[in-house]
Amino acid sequence: MTTRISKLFGMDIYTTEAEYKGKVFDLVINLEKGKVETITTEALKARTKSEAKKIISEKSIPYNKVRSAKDIILVGSTAKPEKETQAAPSRPARRY
Repeated sequence: MTTRISKLFGMDIYTTEAEYKGKVFDLVINLEKGKVETITTEALKARTKSEAKKIISEKSIPYNKVRSAKDIILVGSTAKPEKETQAAPSRPARRY
C-alpha cells in the first residue's frame, strides 16, 4: 500500500468492526527505516512524561494495524503480518 503522507492528515479512522477511532492528527515516522510507525489522534504536546505515555498508549494506533487507506483509514485489531519473501516457483524444464 502506497499513499502520500499529506493525504492521511485529517482522515477518519475506523476499525474493521466499524468503530470510529478518531481523525489522523499526526504521524510518527522512523527515518532510518523510511516507514510510518504510529498514527496519533491527538497532539503529542505533553507537559509530563505520564501525559505523553497516555497519549501514545490511548490516542495512537500502530501503523502496522492499518489495512487500507483510501477515503478513510481502516485498522484491524492485530498487527498486519510482514510480507514474506517467497522464491518464485520453479518451472519444470521443457523437453522438445
